[in-house]
Amino acid sequence: MKLFEPGSLWSYKGYRLFWFSNAIFVLGASAFPIALVVTVLDAGGTATTLGLILGARILSSVVFAPVAGVWADRLPRKTVMIAADLFRSTIVFVMVFISSPSMPGYLLGIAVFLMGVGDAFGAAAAGAIIPSLVPDEKLNAANVARNIVTRSATIVGPGIGGAAVFLVGSRLTFIFTSVAFAIGTYFLFKIREDITVDQPEREPFLVEMREGLRTVREIPWIGAMILMVSFQLMVVLAAETVLLPIVSRREFGTNTAFVLSAVAFSVGSIISALLCVKIKVKHEGYVSIFVWMFIIIAPLALAFPISEVFIIIAYLLAGFSVGPWEAWWSAAVQREVPRHLLGRVFSIDHMGSAGLMPIGMALIGPAVALFGEKELLIGASIFHVLFSFVILRVPGVKDMKMPKKDLEPDYSVGEHK
Repeated sequence: MKLFEPGSLWSYKGYRLFWFSNAIFVLGASAFPIALVVTVLDAGGTATTLGLILGARILSSVVFAPVAGVWADRLPRKTVMIAADLFRSTIVFVMVFISSPSMPGYLLGIAVFLMGVGDAFGAAAAGAIIPSLVPDEKLNAANVARNIVTRSATIVGPGIGGAAVFLVGSRLTFIFTSVAFAIGTYFLFKIREDITVDQPEREPFLVEMREGLRTVREIPWIGAMILMVSFQLMVVLAAETVLLPIVSRREFGTNTAFVLSAVAFSVGSIISALLCVKIKVKHEGYVSIFVWMFIIIAPLALAFPISEVFIIIAYLLAGFSVGPWEAWWSAAVQREVPRHLLGRVFSIDHMGSAGLMPIGMALIGPAVALFGEKELLIGASIFHVLFSFVILRVPGVKDMKMPKKDLEPDYSVGEHK
């Protein structure tokens, strides 16, 4: 099939523009942390200072997620994305002028906190806009294509950021990030979003915010899977994220295993997601959770660090556990949830997946001191598998779709196309 042949994913102009915008934006976003870290350390910041500044972004994105979700449902999603992207572009541009060795740390902290606010609005709108750009049968492919460019940026972006910092310094790297954000926004202006879906009468703001929480509660498989992944990220992903560079430097005296393992994980997830788009399975939920269990290959490899190659291969295989989620999760939510509620549901998803990670990362040090490094990694792996099996019993998880007998009229897919 030709790339732009009618009916192919890339034949939908609105989605193409969205994808190009996302690709350019995430390249700039991936370079940003490199410039930020160098700026903080050049200003005499300590590990504690750096942790607080990086944590400020996650904190604000979580706190503002429910508010962002309501506005992503009240306004055209492309409008919310444009506002969020231009806001972040402006913040990064301002950082060019406030970042210097003599700057007060709190100024940078405020700027990064505001970046997190933009992240909250951008995440809610980006997840909700795709069903208005492509038909239902293209949702899986559309979400995977978006996730692949995000994963690829995590490989390429830090290299661009590192090269830019080396060549022109961290302050000018902020300009690169700001320009990338602005160029990505340019494509969004050209999108013609399909917003012909019937909109209910608007309720007070807090009522609409609670309606998003009620939706997640009344579609049990969505709430259960968000809850499961949130706690698993806090325990498993936090443990391996913190301990991977430590184990790499202690056991092998180099950062090579650390860097290449992170790249291998992203490569594995991309390959897995592409495979999941091509194959058809009977129960997407069951397959997603069973494959997700294999992420424990990463912490178990760290518990028994035989060699650098062993850890890198383990992370490549662990990356395959993410593919089904990237291929099926967003599309299932987009099909199951009424369109006028999608922004709020995706904001809750963002809040859950990001909210507990900082807590987990902060507790890894004390947990290692209390239990031991190997014991913690093995225990986290056991926790991950057991939690996954528990969630399999929740109605709707099997197919990422509520059984017809449990559906209320308001949540039938056909009524909201």
